[in-house]
Amino acid sequence: MTIRTLCRLPLIAVCLLLHACGGGSGNATTASPAAPAPSAASTPAPASAPVPASAPPAASNVVVQSATPNVQPIQVTRISTGTRNMLQTSVTLCVPGTNKCQTIDNIQVDTGSQGLRVLASALDPSIALPVVAGKAGSAGSAGSSVVAECAVFGSGYTWGAVRQADVRLAGQLASATSVQLIADLAVPAAATDCSQSGLPMLTASNLRGNGILGVGPFTADCGAGCAASAMPRWYYDCTSSACSATTVAVAQQVTNPVARFATDNNGVLIELPAVPPEGASTVAGTMTFGIGSQANNLLGSATVLKSNSITGYVSTNFGGSDYGSSFIDSGSNGLFFPSTTLPSCGVWYCPATTQTLNATLSSATGASAAVSFSVAKATTLLSSTNNAFSNLAGPASGYFDWGLPFFYGRRVFTALEGRATPAGNGPYYAF
Repeated sequence: MTIRTLCRLPLIAVCLLLHACGGGSGNATTASPAAPAPSAASTPAPASAPVPASAPPAASNVVVQSATPNVQPIQVTRISTGTRNMLQTSVTLCVPGTNKCQTIDNIQVDTGSQGLRVLASALDPSIALPVVAGKAGSAGSAGSSVVAECAVFGSGYTWGAVRQADVRLAGQLASATSVQLIADLAVPAAATDCSQSGLPMLTASNLRGNGILGVGPFTADCGAGCAASAMPRWYYDCTSSACSATTVAVAQQVTNPVARFATDNNGVLIELPAVPPEGASTVAGTMTFGIGSQANNLLGSATVLKSNSITGYVSTNFGGSDYGSSFIDSGSNGLFFPSTTLPSCGVWYCPATTQTLNATLSSATGASAAVSFSVAKATTLLSSTNNAFSNLAGPASGYFDWGLPFFYGRRVFTALEGRATPAGNGPYYAF
């Protein structure tokens, strides 16, 4: 995901936890131009290769039908930091197997990352979520270590223990799901290689909310890569005084909650109304779980763009150039792309008059969709009291990030890797 403000210089733009490190939708912050990283407060950055948290079913268009309530309210409104285009929702966390629960507001909805991350400061101490235990001997004696994670986004990093929770959204339940508790006192300060990854998003002001709900196209946030090798800036085995990089089984990694629903678990549909050129103060929409599993999440005439099974990327042709590192990311608060004609003002584009532009998104299967979009003068937009803009955009290098402005006035599907849908197995985007 990617969030920019006028006062903050961009890093590399992209989404956290698409996929990195050879397997999983991950947190590669310094991802090369071909891989996105997580971001909850600033710019996006590509990540790397995903691997399913569970064995994918055989290719199939047969989807199990569901009658479970599957619609989660989402909104864009003013937040305390003043950051615009922040799509948020509420999430209920429970001690596994109990009704000891807490609903936490101001959680960003991010199709550019995988997994739920919540500030420890937002969770009541009575909600004692069990930690994921570390390995015997790797960071201390058996039973004395805890698994922690460094999640790197384009705007900075989150750090905290991995704990298990029952996650409730709409009528759905993701049982005993691994989540990251940011700034959790159960682990020491961030490992050195993690703390060098930009802004420490360990407070509500730096994170621009109380957490991030990653509902991207993959199931686990790192996958097979982290299960096979102890990689820096991923998972750590921590005692009370020190942490060292470690491997973590896919089943214990921070997981996209949608992947653990009993039904409606093959993707999400985000629907937001269109906003006027000057923007809107508040926008209310819905996130519907499942694709083709109920009458309210049918694909209809949507164009399906299969994304790369490793990176989650599709391609964008814009201005005569092809950008193979393209992704659709509700966690980015603008459209970010290269332009040789649009003047910039810091991290945003500021054309004298609003420009209407055209691009074509495509996938390796040959499917394509033409998209018309507008770019307005960012300083004018951001000087208003509005919070939702469909024409806010900024420069990027070598990739095309279709951020939240793309979602206004559209039905946008994100299909999970290896899960059957009426259009075949994910991952893919459709709109």
